[in-house]
Amino acid sequence: MSKDTVVIGKSVRRIDAVSKVTGAAAYPGDIDIEGQLWLRIVFSARAHARVVHVDTARALALPGVVAVFTSQDIPHNEYGLVIKDQPVICGPGGSKPDTDKVRCYMDYVAVVVAETDEIAAQAAALVDVTYEDLPAVFNAEEAMRAGAPQLHYDTPNNVVTHIRVRKGDMAAGWAQAAVVVEGVYETGWQEHAYLQPEAGLAYIDDQGRVTVVVAGQWTHEDQEQIAHALGLPQEQVRVIYPAIGGAFGGREDMSVQIVLALAALKLGRPVKTQWTREESILYHHKRHPIKVYAKWGADAEGRVVAAECRVIGDAGAYNYTSNKVLGNTNLTVTGAYEIPNIHIDTYAVYTNNIPCGAFRGFGAPQGLFAAEGQMDRLADALGMDRLEIRRRNCFREGSIQSTGTPLPAGVSIGQVLEAAAREGGWQHTEDGVRRPPTPQPTDPTKRRGIGVACGYKNIGYSFGFPERSWAGIELHGGREIEQVIVRAGGADVGQGAHTVFMQMAAEAVGVPLERVALKTGDTAEHGTSGSASASRLTFMAGNAIRGAAEKALELWRAEERPAKAEFLYRPPRTTPYDPMTGRSEPNFAYGYTAQVVEVEVDIETGLIRLVRVIAVNDVGKAINPNLVQGQIEGGVVQAQGYALMEYLVSKEGRILNPYLSTYLIPTVLDVPEEVRSVVLEYPDPIGPWGARGMAEMPMLPLLPAIASAVHDATGVWLTSQPFTPDKVVAALRAQGIGAI
Repeated sequence: MSKDTVVIGKSVRRIDAVSKVTGAAAYPGDIDIEGQLWLRIVFSARAHARVVHVDTARALALPGVVAVFTSQDIPHNEYGLVIKDQPVICGPGGSKPDTDKVRCYMDYVAVVVAETDEIAAQAAALVDVTYEDLPAVFNAEEAMRAGAPQLHYDTPNNVVTHIRVRKGDMAAGWAQAAVVVEGVYETGWQEHAYLQPEAGLAYIDDQGRVTVVVAGQWTHEDQEQIAHALGLPQEQVRVIYPAIGGAFGGREDMSVQIVLALAALKLGRPVKTQWTREESILYHHKRHPIKVYAKWGADAEGRVVAAECRVIGDAGAYNYTSNKVLGNTNLTVTGAYEIPNIHIDTYAVYTNNIPCGAFRGFGAPQGLFAAEGQMDRLADALGMDRLEIRRRNCFREGSIQSTGTPLPAGVSIGQVLEAAAREGGWQHTEDGVRRPPTPQPTDPTKRRGIGVACGYKNIGYSFGFPERSWAGIELHGGREIEQVIVRAGGADVGQGAHTVFMQMAAEAVGVPLERVALKTGDTAEHGTSGSASASRLTFMAGNAIRGAAEKALELWRAEERPAKAEFLYRPPRTTPYDPMTGRSEPNFAYGYTAQVVEVEVDIETGLIRLVRVIAVNDVGKAINPNLVQGQIEGGVVQAQGYALMEYLVSKEGRILNPYLSTYLIPTVLDVPEEVRSVVLEYPDPIGPWGARGMAEMPMLPLLPAIASAVHDATGVWLTSQPFTPDKVVAALRAQGIGAI
């Protein structure tokens, strides 16, 4: 193999770089078809109510209005990624019981289609809805209590899922503990804030298929949900993804797909919609607010011997992926540590708040916030270095997780922590590693501190969810391979996946990158590759592409021209939690990460300045090092917003700050002075070329690492995210620090 055919490990330029820099890339909101209609949604005006009547007469009388669709127009009025518990349009006379109820403000009660967007907006305001108010509940702990309002007739006490972990002997564990620490940790909602708000276009293609052009994370799952709701054969629905404009989990669940398809199907004309930024913040799902009650014990040598946790997650009005997200929180709430005695109860709970679902990290940032906070408290109680206590307890090859089963091979959290210690200035002593005291500023109003945190997360789907990825390879040419066409459906939501697909195809076939072409983002062109989620695309698509390439090369060597092959990769199976003990084989691979941060705290104003971040990630093999570095830096800044700035205000189910002027995310002026990306490459035994997924990993440890650094600087424990200045000032003043 010549040097020009070795492309794995090279920082080749992204295939979409020029189009995105020049503005040529077409996002859903950029695409128009001559003669298209415009669609607007009438959202619920209640947090919980029965829709008694939807009067469309005034809207239909407005010149330019073509149609108004209600619940009675949906053949199977339900959808949902995991549980089909949400009506497409809420209202009377639907096809399923209880679809006449709205359960939050983001529910649809009507869909208006008109000749222009302006007319559609005017008509939406003319739809008259009669409600019968129902009692509502907005606190997850209250929603679990007897007598609380019930959101779904088939979900007692509003508990979507209850996960129990019972490992070891808790009484024996507490008896071994030299110190016991307790803490309560709370996190709030987080808005995805992707660049392209929800938008899409639907039409009937030349083969009579309802075609939806939209931004999403899994074309075939969108196709399935559209087909189910509209009562169509799946092959009669086509989904196309153009440029996507960011996702972070926020496009994993549906937004406009079904109603666009409905309108195009009923009217036979192209139909377009595009949400405003305000609508996007108000009406798509968020990261879960989660509350953790934690009690941990360690022996005199710093070995954690017992951990007890109660985890309560606010699912909002519908499940979305809440049962899976809380499953992941349940797994990570005891951290990347082998603990012999564990007792956990984890709940996902329906409320009348905005639904919550996938967001980068998928429940792990919340779980690790508690786990890492508890490790810091144990270190403090024992007078032990914070990184050293992590070294003594971290997973090793063959370690038994909280689920009672061994980790998959390739455990590298120990090496990750060693790199964090080295890069972060820890020194080796007879007692392990220890960091010297942090130098302080001369300004008496400023305090500096160093913090550390680590974590791990699944790569690929968990807990028995069917995991698979399809790829196709075509080899064209005469005596030599002149062109490679790779078909793979994984969505590029901005992370550079499509560039990596092409690199892996070139490497697998043994040709220069410029000979590879990619067909993707269209259900008519390829089989399912699964979603752009769970840090899985490089791992899963890479194995599928490699398998297809091997089969195609066999055909090529047999003189078949063109040589065409397909391959469906299935990784080792996973299993669901046992309902009584929590025993499972939850995942087939993991990524491991640690971060060291330096902060400066203004004790007068409570402002925390993130000075530098050392982000250590084991990626197995960096297929494209520049893209890996970009994922680390982007993840750190997104986690910085989550930790310090992003405070979504919701009162009785209504979001009060649906603007980027009041919901603050980091800008270039907020980025730390230094983000040092430390990339380790310990190959995953079953990863393609050893690669592990890594896109979510930089999001995981920053929140607890900042809390650790603030404690190092001030002695104050911060346990409620985000760490906004008002919270910090209150915590400082409670300890007698700063102005009175």
